[in-house]
Amino acid sequence: MSRRVAAIDCGTNSLRLLIADIADVAEQGASVELERTMEVVRLGQGVDRTGAFAPEALQRTFSAVDRAAALIARHQPEAIRFVATSASRDVSNRDEFFAGIHARLGVEPDVVTGDEEAALSFAGATRELGDAGAPFLVVDLGGGSTELVLGARDVEAARSLDIGSVRMTERHLHDDPAAPGQIAAARADVDAALAACDVPLARARTLVGVAGSITTITAAAMELAEYVPGVLHGVRLPLGQVRAACDRLLHATRAERAAMPFVHPGRVDVIGAGALVWRAVLDRVEAEAGITEVVTSEHDILDGIAVALAGSDR
Repeated sequence: MSRRVAAIDCGTNSLRLLIADIADVAEQGASVELERTMEVVRLGQGVDRTGAFAPEALQRTFSAVDRAAALIARHQPEAIRFVATSASRDVSNRDEFFAGIHARLGVEPDVVTGDEEAALSFAGATRELGDAGAPFLVVDLGGGSTELVLGARDVEAARSLDIGSVRMTERHLHDDPAAPGQIAAARADVDAALAACDVPLARARTLVGVAGSITTITAAAMELAEYVPGVLHGVRLPLGQVRAACDRLLHATRAERAAMPFVHPGRVDVIGAGALVWRAVLDRVEAEAGITEVVTSEHDILDGIAVALAGSDR
C-alpha cells in the first residue's frame, strides 16, 4: 500500500515541492516520486534586520506557491502539508503570509520549531541508510538556520542554530569578495554558536550533510560540469576535499561563483556564507568525533515531511 502526498518545505531561501506515492516501509514497497521542484524565493530577505517579510519576498513566494498548486491539482494527492521553517517563526507580518498560503493551497502553514525541523530532516536523510554507520549526525544547512541532529533509528539529540547562509551573508559578508575582517567576524559568530551547541558530536560515527548549500558545495568538491542530483546523492568525500571547495567558494567573487555551472542562480549571493558555515561544522565534527569523511544526501526535510504525512491521519 502507498499513499499519495504533497509536501512543501518553505525555508529562508527556497520553496520546494515533493509529490510522491509513499510506500509503507513495513511492507517493503517502493515509493514513487512524481514531482520534485525547487525555486529560490528568498522569503527571508532582510528578516534578520527588519523582523518582517519584505513585500517583494512575499510576492515571489506566493508566485512559486501558485505554480506548486497547479502541480498538486494535476496529481490529486490525498494529503498536503506546507511546512515553514526558520524565516517564518518570529516575523511581525506572519498573518499576511498565512492568509496567502491558505488562499492558494487550502491548508494552513505549519511553522515548525527548530526541534521539529531537525527531526524531519533526520528522518528524510537516514530513511535509506539502515543501521550501518549509526549513530548519524545529520546537518541541515539552511538559509536562516542550521540543524544538527544525532541519532540512530530515532533522534537522540538535536539543536537548531541561527547560522544559516542568508543570515550570515546579510549579517557579515558585504563586500565582493568578502573582506578578511568580515570572514573572521562571520566565522567567530558560527564558532560561538557551535561551541554553545549541546549535541554530543563526539558520539557520531557518520556525518551526513543535506540541503542545497551542502549539495552545491559537494558539486564544487567533485568539480561537476553541472548539478546532477543522482551523482551527488549518497556520495562520500574526504573532509579535506570538501574543505578546499568551501574555501574556493568563500573567497570567489560573485562573478566567479555565477560562472560555476553547478551553482543555482539563486544561491550565487549566499553560497559563500554557506561554505563558511559548512567548513566550521566540518572542523568541529572532525575535532570532536574523529570523522574524516562526509556523506551527502539529496533527501532531507522535504522527504521527512512526505514520510510523516503518509503515516498521519491528515
